[in-house]
Amino acid sequence: MDVKIKLNLEFSVTGGGLEDAFEEFDELTVEGLLSEILDKNLACDNISTQVVEGPNNLEEYDEQQKAASG
Repeated sequence: MDVKIKLNLEFSVTGGGLEDAFEEFDELTVEGLLSEILDKNLACDNISTQVVEGPNNLEEYDEQQKAASG
């Protein structure tokens, strides 16, 4: 029997860790990265991800970093 699981997830990651994960999984967004991780490790189908706070890609991360430092 298939089950549907819905959750909110919050985590912190370093900029370098985010870059490494994007490169390792060949993804450009956090949403895509999380979908890929779940699919590869749990064999999930119909994965839906949505970033509701924080950067979803490296460009948004860079913008946040510049705003925080300047």
